[in-house]
Amino acid sequence: MSGSYVSRGANSILMINRSTVTIIISVTLLLLLSLFCPCVNAEEMTFELPDKEKMCFQETIDKDVKCMIEFQVIQGGNYDVDMTLRSPQGVNLYNEKKKQYDRYEWTTEEQGEYQFCFSNEFSTFTHKMVYFDFQVGEEDQLRLGTGSPLSAMTQMESSVMSVHQSLKVVIDYQTHHRLRESQGRSFAEDVNERVQWWSIGLTIIIVLAGIGQILVLRSFFTERKPHSAHYHVHS
Repeated sequence: MSGSYVSRGANSILMINRSTVTIIISVTLLLLLSLFCPCVNAEEMTFELPDKEKMCFQETIDKDVKCMIEFQVIQGGNYDVDMTLRSPQGVNLYNEKKKQYDRYEWTTEEQGEYQFCFSNEFSTFTHKMVYFDFQVGEEDQLRLGTGSPLSAMTQMESSVMSVHQSLKVVIDYQTHHRLRESQGRSFAEDVNERVQWWSIGLTIIIVLAGIGQILVLRSFFTERKPHSAHYHVHS
């Protein structure tokens, strides 16, 4: 009896030790990621663009820097918007009309303030919900351990690299799925509203047609009084 208690206690202690080791490894990986993962200047925003309006954003960027902008209309009208990107000298680097989604990458040729604008001026009454992701620069190679890029990595450092790449993929997938879900929900609500108004219109037409048929049928069976003829006798 005492032997069984001892074995159970040993198993529970072993399970606790394993869970503790797992937690320590997870915390260590997160700490290494926070210490060694490079940061990129990136901006994500979702904003409402009213009808007949134009909204612009500015970013000061150095020369020879690789940049990327990605945008998508997630709500409103035909899910389209005009987008322009201008250099500090006012040169149009990108200019597209009525785009639902697009992605543009370029390398800056001069230092200065770059401007990108979203326009809904062609829309007369429909507001748009626009999402964009603007990234400036590239990620440097992770420098782990000795400081040289990815040289003689230990198993822990390899795990950090793998987790880092996986997290990047997960973030991208989450962003795109969130945008698709928002766009799909907006489209479904729009279709539901149109079907509802269509049903109300059909109901009104059916009621009016029924009333009209009743009135026509009643007119067929209504007795008409004969007109009395008046004769005038002249003497």
